[in-house]
Amino acid sequence: MSDSPCAAPVVLDLWCDLECPDCHLALLDVRALRARYGDRLEVRLRHFPLEKHKHAYAAAQAAEEAAVQGQGWPYAEAVLARTDSVARGGEPVLLEVAAELGLDAEEFDTALIDGRHLLIVDADQAEGKAIGVTGTPTYVIGDERLDGGKSQDGLRERIEEIADRLLADRG
Repeated sequence: MSDSPCAAPVVLDLWCDLECPDCHLALLDVRALRARYGDRLEVRLRHFPLEKHKHAYAAAQAAEEAAVQGQGWPYAEAVLARTDSVARGGEPVLLEVAAELGLDAEEFDTALIDGRHLLIVDADQAEGKAIGVTGTPTYVIGDERLDGGKSQDGLRERIEEIADRLLADRG
């Protein structure tokens, strides 16, 4: 069997709380990793809303609605860019971000009311707890968990080492 450019990418799960300022900082690493690896690395947003952030659970549901509308990552990045506003303003800020991105804000409002994305958020959180996630951001690549938070120094380099090894193992 020959190597194909369509080989499955290495998966990097980013366990995130969309009201978390540290997760906002993690976006710099995510962008750099995407630039370096392109489609060889699939970055998946996984929800881990923390109790201390009262709007994080709604933000996670809103991000799922954005994904349904085809703008998952752009929405998550836009929300993370204004964690202070989300903390102060809550759901109206989430709807405002949706409208700014040209998404159906009315559908977001309905989704937050009817809870259609609760199961996805709850499943992510349960899986995160099961693998030892306690805070955000937390990265999982291969079988390794890397905890971010206040000190993200060296994390991107560590992720790159693991990604390079996993990609080499496939080649």
